[in-house]
Amino acid sequence: MRRVQAHEITEVVKELTIKANCEIPEETVALFREAVEREESPLGREVLQQILLNTEIALKEKMPYCQDTGVTVVFIEIGQEVVIEGGDLESAVNEGVRQATKEGLLRASMVWDPLFERKNTGDNTPAIIHTEVVPGDRVKITVAPKGAGSENTSRLMMLKPADGWEGAKKFILETVKNAGPNACPPLTVGVGIGGNFEYCAYLAKKALLRPHGERHSDPLIAKVEEELIEDINKLGLGPMGFGGTVTAVDVKVEMYPCHIASLPVAVNIQCHASRHAEKVI
Repeated sequence: MRRVQAHEITEVVKELTIKANCEIPEETVALFREAVEREESPLGREVLQQILLNTEIALKEKMPYCQDTGVTVVFIEIGQEVVIEGGDLESAVNEGVRQATKEGLLRASMVWDPLFERKNTGDNTPAIIHTEVVPGDRVKITVAPKGAGSENTSRLMMLKPADGWEGAKKFILETVKNAGPNACPPLTVGVGIGGNFEYCAYLAKKALLRPHGERHSDPLIAKVEEELIEDINKLGLGPMGFGGTVTAVDVKVEMYPCHIASLPVAVNIQCHASRHAEKVI
C-alpha cells in the first residue's frame, strides 16, 4: 500500500491549473500551424496566425491564454493501492485550485448560487472532480479548465435507436453549427455515444483529453471521427466564426454500451485553446 499526502495533491493541482491556463499543449499548437496551411480564407489564416501569436505571448509572459480561466475540471485516476493521508481528496483538490487562482492571477468565475444571488466564490472553487479507481499505486491528475463560451454551446440528446448513425451525426453537426462563433473555433469536438444520460456527457468531456490527432483504437469509431471532421469543416464557420475551411481541428468520439431502448449522444465543444495538463504522482 502506498501513502500519498493530501498536500501533494494540492501542490500538483495548483501547478497543473496554472500550467493549463498559460501553456497551450504543443500538440494543439502544431494543429494551428497545420490549419494555417489548410485554411483557404485570407481572414481565416490571419486569425490563426493571431492565435499562434497569443500562445507564444501566454507562454513567455506566464499569463492566462484567455481571460475566461473557466470551471476547473479535474480528472483523477487513483490506484487501488493508494491511501490518501492528511486530508480528504476533494478538499485537497479545491485548495490547489484556490491557491492557483491567487498565485496565477486567474479569474474567479464560479458562483455559489446558480439561480438567484449568483455570488462569486472568489477563488474559482469548487472544482468539478471526476474520480476513477484503477489498478496500481499511482495517482494521475489531469486539469482541464473549461470556459463558458464553448461549454454553453454543448448539448445532449436522448435519441431513439432507430435514429442510428445518421440521426446522431445530424445532431452533432447541428450542435456545432448552432455554436457558431460563440465557442471560439477552430474547435475540438468531444462526442459521447451510449451509456445513459449522465455518463454520455462524461464520455464527451473525457474524449477531449485524448492527444490531438490520435484516432480511436477501434477502426469503426476512427472512421466516424474522420467523417465528422470532414463534415464539420464543410459548415464554413472558419476560425473564430469569420468564415473559412477550418472549423474544427479535431473530433474525438468515445462510445459505451447502452440500453436497448436508448441512444444517448452528447457533444462537448471545446474552444481552440483546448487547455489541459496532467501529471502522475
